Amino acid sequence: MASRYRIKPSKSASVLGIVIGCIFIFAGITLSSQLGTFGIIWTIAAIVITGYHVLNVCSDSGASVYRADLEKEGTPQAGSSNDPETQIRQLHRLKEDNMISKEEYQKKKTELLNKKW
Repeated sequence: MASRYRIKPSKSASVLGIVIGCIFIFAGITLSSQLGTFGIIWTIAAIVITGYHVLNVCSDSGASVYRADLEKEGTPQAGSSNDPETQIRQLHRLKEDNMISKEEYQKKKTELLNKKW
């Protein structure tokens, strides 16, 4: 089973986001009469972004930007040497390079395929 980790901005990055967000909110409010609908959308977006950064600064859990799923160490992953597909491909290369006989190849391949995945 995979462990899930959430990745969020650092507190210093969020403080900077709050400062810049406040500047954008101020600009949106003062210029919304001249910019019309765009000014209103600008101000709302600035409020949402600033709120996101306030949540990250004021709360321990915060709002994550990314989520990472990490496999446990004992779980075979695709492309690892414990992966049956990789082992069979390596075995096939050994047979093609005449490093093992066809009988040895078949025996080991059958053994790998019968192994619980």
